[in-house]
Order: sequence, then C-alpha cells, then structure tokens
Amino acid sequence: MARRGGVMSSRLKEEIAKELGFYDVVQREGWGGIRARDAGNMVKRAIELAEQSLAQQANQNSNQ
Repeated sequence: MARRGGVMSSRLKEEIAKELGFYDVVQREGWGGIRARDAGNMVKRAIELAEQSLAQQANQNSNQ
C-alpha cells in the first residue's frame, strides 16, 4: 500500500507540537510516540490557524 503524503509541513507540525508542549516526546520517540489526544489537539490547532489565515485573506481582498 502506498503511503499518502502529509498535508501539514514538517515545520508546521513541529511548531504546533512546541506550542502545545509535547515536542520533547516527538524528539525522543518520533511522531508515533505522541498520545492520540495530542495528535487531535495538533489537528485542531492546525485548523484554527488555517481558518485565521483564510479570514485574513478574505479581509485583505475585501479591502482592495
């Protein structure tokens, strides 16, 4: 089975892991070592960031 490429960049995942306080686990054990709850919180935060970015873009477009 082919592995699907990730949606989030490695840099974004690392930044979110640092923000949420479990990057040390990622460094020690890799991404497979994080708890399911942490993974869910990471996805939730990524969605929040994407929504903020879209809102900013929409605001900029409406001001032009």
